[in-house]
Amino acid sequence: MGVDPYPELLRDAGLRVTASRVAVLRVLTEATDHPRVDQVIDRVRGAGVAISTQAAYDVCEALRRATLAQRIEIAGGPARYEARVGDNHHHLVCRRCGTVVDVNCAVGAAPCLTPSDLAGFTIDESEVTHWGLCPACQPERREATI
Repeated sequence: MGVDPYPELLRDAGLRVTASRVAVLRVLTEATDHPRVDQVIDRVRGAGVAISTQAAYDVCEALRRATLAQRIEIAGGPARYEARVGDNHHHLVCRRCGTVVDVNCAVGAAPCLTPSDLAGFTIDESEVTHWGLCPACQPERREATI
């Protein structure tokens, strides 16, 4: 078994290493489903680490501020977190089941993220969310499994 990379990542980001921070960072790094905080709590506790609800929110936000995680706020739903940071990616969201999937920007560095008029703003971040139905929720697929 190799060296656990999470304590070093926390130290490099200027954060104190705690069991809850290591556990949450591990959960977010290993997750493919953009977990809500309640899901993060369940997974951390499932790994044998005690964490309160408030501590989970605090850790997720500390990781976000340290740019080790990002918060995804999808309209109509609770905040979700992911450890994929520092790149230009967007999200696909299923209107029916709420599945969230990463998708890379389709063209170049970020042409779809440049407003036609900046109105004096200096842009430091953009979010694109594509809405639709995931394969499991598409009517023709659901009918085929019934």
